[in-house]
Amino acid sequence: MELIRGIHNIRPEHRRCVLTIGNFDGVHLGHRAILSRVKELAAEYGSPTGIIIFEPQPREFFSPDTAPGRLGRLRDKVKLLEGQGIDYVLCMPFNLKFQQLDAQAFCEKVLQSGLDVAHLVVGDDFRFGCDRQGDFDYLTSFGIRNGFKVERTPSVKNPLGDRVSSTLVRGLLEKGDLVSAKENMGHPITLDGRVIHGQKLGRKLGFPTANIHLKGIKSALSGVYAVTLEEKGVIYKGVANIGVRPTVKGKTPILEVHLFDFNGDLYDSYVQVTFCHFIRAEKKMAGLDALEKQIQHDKEEAIRFFD
Repeated sequence: MELIRGIHNIRPEHRRCVLTIGNFDGVHLGHRAILSRVKELAAEYGSPTGIIIFEPQPREFFSPDTAPGRLGRLRDKVKLLEGQGIDYVLCMPFNLKFQQLDAQAFCEKVLQSGLDVAHLVVGDDFRFGCDRQGDFDYLTSFGIRNGFKVERTPSVKNPLGDRVSSTLVRGLLEKGDLVSAKENMGHPITLDGRVIHGQKLGRKLGFPTANIHLKGIKSALSGVYAVTLEEKGVIYKGVANIGVRPTVKGKTPILEVHLFDFNGDLYDSYVQVTFCHFIRAEKKMAGLDALEKQIQHDKEEAIRFFD
């Protein structure tokens, strides 16, 4: 699968595609239903399959302080989409210039001139263009006039009758319900990243950690978890904290993973962390002694979970 950054990098072999558009945060079961239909249509047309995503996500651009946390970083999303057998992902920069495109300009510049779309598949709640003025009816009318078809897919419902969505999954994660979140996602909850040097505070407390920088994103995950960490095909068990570390007055969100019975060096390694069990919310401790005791309790609970 190709990751294409910007419409200016589209080549002739990418055009006349079967396309879908969205954030695809988490690539959950609802997203997978859309992608399944895209692949089915592409086989009929003999066309490539394409996805348009935006970076940053629109709500992060408009309201960075109140935008919902992400279910994964851009790299996590691309990795999941690649696993769905899509030909290419077109990542469009969501900036002031792009935000000012109205529905007609978006259709003309991106769908018609840029991609010459053969067939467009969207979710049942899809809106686009400046002030979200574009909708399914507008797309259908534009497509009739310009030679492509548009269809929308119905919502996917889980066994409880709830519409599967990124919002639903975020709500489950807020409650610490990893089991239900995984069921609605259709895959484990993971974050990928490179291990960086930190303050070495965990080492001083007797709990050395592998630190993974979140690169400024707000994650939907927060708190302490039993996790596994995979590095070069080897899987380790551990306990992790994801958050701002209020006890030591941290400000930047970071993922810290303490591995059981591990003495190696993971610095600069690229790893995947899988969240297996929610232990507790992040909280400020009275001091480092209290923090050390709490980490020991968290570690013991994680060990009990894995046992």
